[in-house]
Amino acid sequence: MRETFDAWITPIMIGALMLFMCFIILDLARRSKAGRFGTLMMFVVLGAGMLGYVFKVVITWWLEQQGI
Repeated sequence: MRETFDAWITPIMIGALMLFMCFIILDLARRSKAGRFGTLMMFVVLGAGMLGYVFKVVITWWLEQQGI
C-alpha cells in the first residue's frame, strides 16, 4: 500500500512544487519591476533546473519503455 501511495504522491507533489517555484519566479520578476524581457530571462534561467528535471524524467521513462 505504501509503495502505491509513494508512486502516486511523489509526481503530484513534485509538480505542485514546480508550480510554486514558477509563482515565486513570477513574484520575483514583479517585485524587481523587470520588464517583459527581464521576466522571460528570469523564467529561462531560473526555470532551467526544473526543465532539466523534466527532461530526466522523460528520458528515464523512454529508456524503461525501450527495455534498456
